[in-house]
Amino acid sequence: MGGNGGPGANAEKRPNELLNSWFVRSGWSKGELARQVNRRARQLGANHISTDTSRVRRWLDGENPREPIPRILSELFSERFGCVVAVEDLGLRAAHQSPSVSGVDLPWTGPGTVALISEFSRSDLMLARRGFLGTSLALSAGPALIEPLQRWLVPAPASPHGEPEASRSGARRGNRLSGPELELLESTTVMFRQWDAQCGGGLRRKAVVGQLHEVTDLLQEPQPAPTTKRLFKVAAELAELAGWMSYDVGLQPTAQKYFVLALHAAKEAGDKPFGSFVLSSMSRQMIHLGRPDDALELIHLAQYGSRDCASPRTQAMLYAMEARAYANMGQPGKCKRAVRMAEDTFADAVEFDEPEPDWIRFFSEAELNAENAHSYRDLAYVAGRSPAYASLAEPLMAKAVELFGQDTEHQRSYALNLIGMSTVHLLRREPEESAVLAEKAMTIAKKVRSERVNTRIRKTVDTAVRDFGDVAEVVDLTEQLAVHLPETAEAV
Repeated sequence: MGGNGGPGANAEKRPNELLNSWFVRSGWSKGELARQVNRRARQLGANHISTDTSRVRRWLDGENPREPIPRILSELFSERFGCVVAVEDLGLRAAHQSPSVSGVDLPWTGPGTVALISEFSRSDLMLARRGFLGTSLALSAGPALIEPLQRWLVPAPASPHGEPEASRSGARRGNRLSGPELELLESTTVMFRQWDAQCGGGLRRKAVVGQLHEVTDLLQEPQPAPTTKRLFKVAAELAELAGWMSYDVGLQPTAQKYFVLALHAAKEAGDKPFGSFVLSSMSRQMIHLGRPDDALELIHLAQYGSRDCASPRTQAMLYAMEARAYANMGQPGKCKRAVRMAEDTFADAVEFDEPEPDWIRFFSEAELNAENAHSYRDLAYVAGRSPAYASLAEPLMAKAVELFGQDTEHQRSYALNLIGMSTVHLLRREPEESAVLAEKAMTIAKKVRSERVNTRIRKTVDTAVRDFGDVAEVVDLTEQLAVHLPETAEAV
């Protein structure tokens, strides 16, 4: 059941030189790669996958595994090397993908957007039940990602008489969604967002996808223009949240697809500030995947597209993400400038205290400190573990930990910043302090369904073991990791 090739897979088999090359450079053993494939398969719901060293050897010898193995290998090597490693780069055959569920170059039309969201959310729900969630997608990066998204800036053509066809039909037929029903949909989206912050992406992801699919059903019915616009806004927020939750549980291609669909829906809603927020989420994902150049392009697109309408708080968030991108590109001067702009603009937001949409309220003083601290922390790593940048990160990270520790609604952020502070102590060669914070993060991680949190804890512990493996607190930390975060399947 390890994902062997189909009929004739062994005929005229030759060693897969491309896969062998990536494998050798990764430094993994065959057993380690097998374990990682099995872990990722469980996260995807593909519980039938059971890979071992002999199966890995057969792949290296030229056997082409069935889906979802090629996609899993693509994701694992992409994360290992900090760049997108496509299935084809590994010398494997990609499964056929229909245009409607692959890529990001989609038509910028209202009916097309509704149809694509409906199809993708339905497929997501169906495939999740069958245990193959997210395996038919590939990540886009570079020009293939950036260039199609630039059309977000192009004004949408006006429909005849300035009103969508669905709206005029709805006016004739009287088939309308009531105001209270719309408000209930909007409040449900807020509730889902609160659950995500408290519990992580693994607990309610399918509920969000189901709600999104229901909204697309409403959008395919005739509605007045104001109702259609509000429904597109709800669809945009739900699609972004589905993308964020997918990102949080490690379903990177699925996350990117939802983000793209959210941007299309935001354009139909005429909501440029939210569109910029979607682009910032995509930027964060690109930083996570080791593509800061793409992250910077996405942030600049967000800033340009919302320059005349984004609130100070939204602008501050975009500056903070710009700093993260510059940090990971190893550009300290531009990073520091963006950090200062984020701080100054956030001060304006606090001073004027204007009403804000729910989706940007997460960007609090705690979040500002957290983002800027992570920028300096990332700079420290890029600069060869610079103690100077680690010192810049420490007070900001400490403030973020303090503020999130007082906030019961954002437990995932609290855990992530405890881990961040743990890494700062490692940079400062303080393994004992690092171990205390990492262990505290583990206790929170048990209550938060977030593979992103779990992965960061494991990476931090791995770093601590590599650099300070003889320190008693670090030895104990590895034992605690096995107790608190055993490698079990993640629900999605």
